[in-house]
Amino acid sequence: MLTLFQSPSSIARAVMIVLEEIGAPYTSHRIDFTQNQQSSAAFLAINPKARVPALVTDRGILTETPAILLYLAQCHPTAGLAPLDDPFALAQVQEFNAYMSSTVHVAHAHRARGHRWVEADDTATLTAMRNFVPKGVKAAFDLIENSLLRGPFVMGEAYTICDAYLFTIAQWLELDGIDPADLPRVADHRARMLARPAVQRAIERSVA
Repeated sequence: MLTLFQSPSSIARAVMIVLEEIGAPYTSHRIDFTQNQQSSAAFLAINPKARVPALVTDRGILTETPAILLYLAQCHPTAGLAPLDDPFALAQVQEFNAYMSSTVHVAHAHRARGHRWVEADDTATLTAMRNFVPKGVKAAFDLIENSLLRGPFVMGEAYTICDAYLFTIAQWLELDGIDPADLPRVADHRARMLARPAVQRAIERSVA
């Protein structure tokens, strides 16, 4: 059985959504970031990066959201969550997820995780990073809104692992000072995702 280490409202929710979509049995272990559990010796033995998600499989431990999502799609091909038989289309899925990981998530992280890039006592830089978050995240989501989100799902008519990724990060828009009404197609996607039973189960399990 798979074991997922996650924290409520973190990017690990994207993995939980896919786990629920494919119907794979798994156990969920909650890591409480407010108690700094990600830095505990027990969790560092699981993931020395001190981050979630971390997925324990029968072959070892996987970290990094794009890798885990693709692994789950490949292990459960009948779920149809990635175009596994089309190299170009699969690369497009990975292209989108790489953008979410390397650009959109990082832009969001500058609000509360600036210490990853600068010294904790560099208050001026940390403040400047936080102040830029609404502009930086909005620019990334404008690109998604106008170019990357094909509709009704990220890749068009087919629901894929990209949708779990987009939904999870789009849930943070208000925290980043962005009005979802300014991104109507992203907001519509978010509402459509919230109506999916698998998404509802993932949200319930992540906070339980």
